[in-house]
Amino acid sequence: MRIGLLTEGGYPYVSGDARLWCDRLVRGLGQHEFDLYALSRTRRQEDEGWLPLPPHVSRVRTAPLWTADEDGVTYGRRARRRFAESYAEFVGVLCAGPAADGPDGTVLSDGTAGPDGAAGSNGPGVAGGSGVVPVSLADRFGNALHALAELARDEGGLAAALRSDTALRTLERACRAPGALGTAREARVPDLLAVAAHLERALRPLSLDWYGDDGLGAADLCHATAGGPAALAGLLAQHFSGVPLLVTEYGVQLRSHYLATGPDTATPAVRALLAAFHGRLAAEVYRRAAIITPGNAHTRRWQERCGAERARIRTVHPGMEAARFTEVGEAPDRAEPDTLVWVGRIEPAKDLVSLLHAFAEVRKEEPKARLRVVGAPAGPDGEAYLGHCRALAAQLFPDEADGVHAVGDNPVSFDEIGGPEAPTLADAYASGEIVVLSSVVEGFPAGLVEAMFCGRATVSTDVGAVVEAIGGTGLVVPPRNPRALAEACVTLLRDPERRARLGAAARARALELFTVEQNIAAFHSIYLEIVSHCPVRRVVLDRSGEPLPFAFPAEACVPGRWTGPTARVAQPAVPGRALGTALRPASVRTTPLTATEGAL
Repeated sequence: MRIGLLTEGGYPYVSGDARLWCDRLVRGLGQHEFDLYALSRTRRQEDEGWLPLPPHVSRVRTAPLWTADEDGVTYGRRARRRFAESYAEFVGVLCAGPAADGPDGTVLSDGTAGPDGAAGSNGPGVAGGSGVVPVSLADRFGNALHALAELARDEGGLAAALRSDTALRTLERACRAPGALGTAREARVPDLLAVAAHLERALRPLSLDWYGDDGLGAADLCHATAGGPAALAGLLAQHFSGVPLLVTEYGVQLRSHYLATGPDTATPAVRALLAAFHGRLAAEVYRRAAIITPGNAHTRRWQERCGAERARIRTVHPGMEAARFTEVGEAPDRAEPDTLVWVGRIEPAKDLVSLLHAFAEVRKEEPKARLRVVGAPAGPDGEAYLGHCRALAAQLFPDEADGVHAVGDNPVSFDEIGGPEAPTLADAYASGEIVVLSSVVEGFPAGLVEAMFCGRATVSTDVGAVVEAIGGTGLVVPPRNPRALAEACVTLLRDPERRARLGAAARARALELFTVEQNIAAFHSIYLEIVSHCPVRRVVLDRSGEPLPFAFPAEACVPGRWTGPTARVAQPAVPGRALGTALRPASVRTTPLTATEGAL
């Protein structure tokens, strides 16, 4: 089948999110044809180039999210009116206060009270036989998105319109309207400018020319590898061409937005309006997707709270390459005695400060214990945080020496992958008897799974999907609790038999659940499930005039030439055959097996 793979800030670029997972997925499903549609985040990302692509990737189309050139589109009077109406409906939903939604999520379009007596909205409704038909805010949001996309397709783009004074004044009126969010009504001009600029960037996929029969419209399935703008492109392919949408999230975009827009980065009005937009977009994506595949139960809970139906959710754990950890996993005796290892990106969310204080408690019980911190600084605060941790380690653990004339050694070391102490990632995990995770924020703990592949016992904080990943194969303590972290580490340091049992169980669990092979097999099955339920849209022919597979239902692909349904004609009575049965080719079965036939 033909897969339109939608990415944002990752594959096929050399740097970015989820590029390795996407590359493994594409290479593992060589029986399918992939078209890549990639949204880039920075110029540097584009300048660094692409990963080598396999031959069954037939096309790559890219678009930047970090810039939008003037498209030279000038709207006429009618187009300006269409934009004003559609954008007013769009921002009206974002600014709508809690009174706009009834208990069943409906809004009465004539402004009358909803089922609970709350005032309705003045948005457009649908006239029915008995009056006004209730319209939910979710429907209004989706309809407004589609209207803007149709305008962009008809007129050539939205870039200039979304940056115009008309858009800004429309947003201001929505914020000042009766029933709007209280925080939105407090928005000032700088707040409105910030929100309008953010919406313009987020809605850039609406202006792309990806959705025709020469693009996503020719795909059998759109697979969005993230929410947000990537999934927005999939929504439009579904709207214009009826292409089913699969959404995979290994980290929730909505949660990332909440973490990124804190009180220090934006005013309450900006945070409220942007949260409303991202929340509505996430709910629309989950509502329209054929299947949603979170990477863990933590992500799944977020999706369900945003309105995703449980029946359409399939948890697919991320696949990781186990082969590079095989040697270490099969030789657990390579560990250095009494050594704890922490591996990961050095940033405040990893809470190395609590780990260092916990290790101070460990040293009181086990004076020979050592701690190895292996990783590189990440993010804007990484370097400063690493410097702070080094200073704290020097303060808590003065260099030890056997005598007054000897050179001391600190029991805490800081290394990077590729150095003499940790040439490879597997060597880093191999050097410790226990692998520690001390994070206060975590999605899916990939480093913890790598330690499991290496057969190491683990001590972790109970954040994100940690418990789901390790099951019962490691010890879990509350975050920001150095004493509990220290007690768990001391317990395992003093019990080598328990460490061995936990390490063996962890490796078995990782090999069963978290390999690349199981991940690829799961998505192959989901692809077939979606396409087999997809209604026939059209028949697409190849250069020789033959129908391409999966341009019609998957069950029609049987050996031999497809002849189409045979007309029903009356036949003479034949013993054992009812009158009126159709004669069909022996090689084609057009009716499903009944339970009795299957048993025979």
